[in-house]
Amino acid sequence: MPLARRVVAEFVGSAGLVAVVVGSGIQATELTRDVGVQLLANSLATVFGLGVLILLLGPVSGAHFNPAVTLAAWATGRRTEDGPTAREVAAYIPAQIAGAVAGAVLADAMFGKPLVQWSTHDRFAGHLWLGEVVATAGLVLLVFGLARTGHARFGPAAVASYIGAAYWFTSSTSFANPAVTIGRAFTDTFSGIAPASLGPFIVAQLVGAAVGLGLVLAVFGRPAPAAVPTGLQGESDLASPVLS
Repeated sequence: MPLARRVVAEFVGSAGLVAVVVGSGIQATELTRDVGVQLLANSLATVFGLGVLILLLGPVSGAHFNPAVTLAAWATGRRTEDGPTAREVAAYIPAQIAGAVAGAVLADAMFGKPLVQWSTHDRFAGHLWLGEVVATAGLVLLVFGLARTGHARFGPAAVASYIGAAYWFTSSTSFANPAVTIGRAFTDTFSGIAPASLGPFIVAQLVGAAVGLGLVLAVFGRPAPAAVPTGLQGESDLASPVLS
């Protein structure tokens, strides 16, 4: 696929993902005051939405939708020359971030909220940062582990299921994605994150990505060239998205 099409797919996928996360959060808070039910509705919508987006756009761009996954693919691919190039990374990441912001604005527009309103949802706490390290490390281990074991075809279901579970077993509700984190700062709704909380969250996610790559190496060893998820070559990259 031409790079331009892959970049558009990353923009559309990231926008769709954040629209699902933010929109379902707004809908949930308007239907019930029970926070547990709100989180359940939000997580279920994210599972289904993410699975569909990976299945649809994976053959085009690899369905990263996540700078942490893109950077991990680049870092791993440098050894084997199978990963995305620096030029491709430089195109993917801005598209992911722009798409995430657009998705948040779209969700607010659909529910009659101010199009851009900085979140006041403070998430500045050490245990939340640890949750993001764990969530992102698990995501990277899953994405690259599926590719290493030849099970990338299960990526849409496996990654969506992991994110749905991580909503509940991590203290941070598993953002695990720098682009999505930035996008969610633009909405003062259930799914938002205050701008002051962005920096530590993103740092924790990048640390988690590094930990995840370390776990991949420890569990599966060094990759053969054909086993590295590049995010650029079709079905084998359905396991290379990102999340929430």
